[in-house]
Amino acid sequence: MLFKKSIRTILLGFALWVCLLSGVGQSPIMAATLDVAAGSASQEQIQAVPEEVLNLKSGVDRFLISIPLGYYTIGNVAGLKDQLKNPQTILVDVREPSEYRAGHIPDAINIPLRTLTHSLDKIPHDHSVVLYCSTGYRSAMGVMTLHLLNYENVRGFPPSFAAWKAAGEAIAQ
Repeated sequence: MLFKKSIRTILLGFALWVCLLSGVGQSPIMAATLDVAAGSASQEQIQAVPEEVLNLKSGVDRFLISIPLGYYTIGNVAGLKDQLKNPQTILVDVREPSEYRAGHIPDAINIPLRTLTHSLDKIPHDHSVVLYCSTGYRSAMGVMTLHLLNYENVRGFPPSFAAWKAAGEAIAQ
């Protein structure tokens, strides 16, 4: 049951990511799903849409509705510095290793976004976790991923490494 829930959660996250990435354009399956939800689909379209897709849309809707104001973020350098005063906070740089080696926020661990789900053993469930990247995009995807995997205390730092650097804060090599 837990395995099935995890697969469902990963698929939900992936679908949400695809929806956010694609923006205006829709795949035929997503368009048919939206037609079904709006009540304008024909009987043939309804039969052509797999039950998993309908459940996925419902799951995505529940996830989006659950997002609180602030979107799990720390909005400025001062806020991040305040959070880092807590020794239980894990700071995760989700950039690629070459970016991390070129300079990173002190005490950050490097877990590239593409390997995040393979490195969950480095991210304790019972600690505060803050993710950052170069521009905020990858960290937002990482925050969403960890929330979908039942991490409760995860936030992103969308001002990103660029804001940290621009503020003249210490940079580790």
